[in-house]
Amino acid sequence: MPLARSLSVTSLSGLEEWDEEFDLEDAVLFEIAWEVANKVGGIYTVIQTKARLTAEEWGENYFLVGPYVESNVRTQVELIEPTNPVLKRTIDQMNASGCKIYFGRWLIEGSPYVVLIDVGFTAWSLDRWKRELWEHCGIGVPWFDREANDAVLFGFLTAWLLGEYAAQSEESPHIVAHFHEWLAGLGLVLCRQRQLPIATIFTTHATLLGRYLCAGSVDFYNNLAQFNVDKEAGDRQIYHRYCLERAAAHCTHVFTTVSQITAIEAEHLLKRKPGTILYIKFTDIITPNGLNVKKFSAMHEFQNLHAQSKSRIQEFVRGHFYGHLDFNLDKCLFLFIAGRYEFSNKGADVFLEALARLNYLLRVNHSDVTVIAFFIMPARTNNFNVETLKGQAVRKQLWDTAQTVKERFGKKLYESLLVGQLPDVSKMLDKEDFTIMKRAIFATQRQSQPPVCTHNMLEDSSDPILSCVRRIGLFNSSSDRVKIIFHPEFLSSTSPLLPMDYEEFVRGCHLGVFPSYYEPWGYTPAECTVMGIPSISTNLSGFGCFMEEHIADPSAYGIYILDRRYKGVDESCNQLTSFLFQFCKQSRRQRIIQRNRTERLSDLLDWRYLGRFYIAARHMALAKAFPDTFIYEPEETASTAGFRYPRPASVPPSPALSRHSSPHHSEAEDNEEDERYDEELEAEKDRVNIRQPYTMPVKNKVSAVLGANGDGEGDVNGDENGDGDEVTSEKN
Repeated sequence: MPLARSLSVTSLSGLEEWDEEFDLEDAVLFEIAWEVANKVGGIYTVIQTKARLTAEEWGENYFLVGPYVESNVRTQVELIEPTNPVLKRTIDQMNASGCKIYFGRWLIEGSPYVVLIDVGFTAWSLDRWKRELWEHCGIGVPWFDREANDAVLFGFLTAWLLGEYAAQSEESPHIVAHFHEWLAGLGLVLCRQRQLPIATIFTTHATLLGRYLCAGSVDFYNNLAQFNVDKEAGDRQIYHRYCLERAAAHCTHVFTTVSQITAIEAEHLLKRKPGTILYIKFTDIITPNGLNVKKFSAMHEFQNLHAQSKSRIQEFVRGHFYGHLDFNLDKCLFLFIAGRYEFSNKGADVFLEALARLNYLLRVNHSDVTVIAFFIMPARTNNFNVETLKGQAVRKQLWDTAQTVKERFGKKLYESLLVGQLPDVSKMLDKEDFTIMKRAIFATQRQSQPPVCTHNMLEDSSDPILSCVRRIGLFNSSSDRVKIIFHPEFLSSTSPLLPMDYEEFVRGCHLGVFPSYYEPWGYTPAECTVMGIPSISTNLSGFGCFMEEHIADPSAYGIYILDRRYKGVDESCNQLTSFLFQFCKQSRRQRIIQRNRTERLSDLLDWRYLGRFYIAARHMALAKAFPDTFIYEPEETASTAGFRYPRPASVPPSPALSRHSSPHHSEAEDNEEDERYDEELEAEKDRVNIRQPYTMPVKNKVSAVLGANGDGEGDVNGDENGDGDEVTSEKN
């Protein structure tokens, strides 16, 4: 059965525009997460990139709450005295009672205020709080689970902070507390158990049990309704964590997830559908993850950045494949997969199998294209591979030799021209020059194949990627048209091997491949999109479902959606192989056109648009927690299609869809295609499908709270970007 879509899940037209403005003067927002100023996973990116938009909306009344980690605070946080008098009294009171609370500004875009809690300083209260948790909530936490112990400490301290803030306020404030993931969820449960006057929101970015089940090679999505969740959680020794997560989901006023696929998962595993509220039936709300999209002054500047970064990757490839550089780098495509090292969940297994099949297709079709697939997945290593480092040293030595010979040649040429004679080319290079060059050529000889892994793995024999490479036989031999490079650590500009940051590396690649089986959202393909790099995602990822909903023909815009929901593994591998093979058949011009289209989709992923789903969730919570003051009355929408980019009418990006039966066509046909494709005209047509973001105020019964002439975030039809380009607000 196909996955059901509910009304206004992520449709950008699903949230109606209201006339009134929302006055936040007497409201305060606390956003609580374990990854505030503490990078662990994707939630860090969500909070970091969304902070500017939220700070603009809430101003001085927005506070992020997270754990105090000294190493992170030294480099990311400026500690200052609280500017809010109520919060200052709250922190002083807690510190006087045996806590250690810090206040400062997080040095990111938007510079939001942060309240950092030292959970280790109050570890002496752990047993007492565990007992209280058992007596009041019936949840027992074992002593050996350090992460769960930290969650207990963080939860009780967070609830203490919020309760103390409410007690220190002279007038009853309207407090909104937004909790992310199970590590912060206990604070929400305690707020409701203690009946604190706080509107609560709980967002799960991925369910605990879902991640564990998928990692165990379970047919997850076809058996969601059949799982005995208590037994499954108990078998994996995470029952106490599951109870904390499920309690937070049921106690919150508003429950949200980051995608529709995760909403279905939460409905079956956590037994609550995101967006539904007890006693009040509201439209479902999913809060998709966005990014801060940087628009360049020049229309095609991102294309220039792609060329610059690609040349740096090519330099690395020259060194890595020295002695076996028998392929044309100008006809070489760089593919990559990146993320946590979850071999099956992230789809690395499917990607490797598809690469083996792609290698066969390229060979039998005598293609002159070479594919280099990078696997950027951190794993346990002890150092760089000696052969890999040697390759970069040989490359540098060859470059120095070439520079030396060039200088000697240039000097002789200069002296010959000075005396008015044309140089005798046969005498320009003497015996010594040839000796230097021959020695350099001999230095490039190697007896072994270029290494697959750039590092020495601690568990080489059992490593999933390397084991799969041995099975499929892709060892970077000269006869292979597909080469593999496994880089088991995060990219860094200070690396002696591949000195590039992740963003630079992505810009230099041609295609990101993310065939994930379990991917609640998927920041990696989203980052590719905003940088104008095509990507492959799946219909089991939040990003893939979101793009399918808003683009009529995703592949035309460089967003390939792999079916892993209704197809078996072998069929999915065949489909992925077809995507890769068709991409390899594209001409350089077709890839440029496709990158232009991909980059235009970045507006869909901008927080200026997706941030309003968080706004709606906060308004829902206020209406539920303070019904005498706030009313939330969304209107039913006639269409749930959202903004849909139409299929481009100009040059197809794939040869499979092209009218040419052969890639070798005449120059006249090229000129005809140039006339058919007008980048500015096509971009203008696409912009009609995106409208300016607007604020969604909450209707209020008390006129003193909600003023009639509040200041909005910007004119709906105005130039909010400040770049002079007015964006239409016309609906489809």
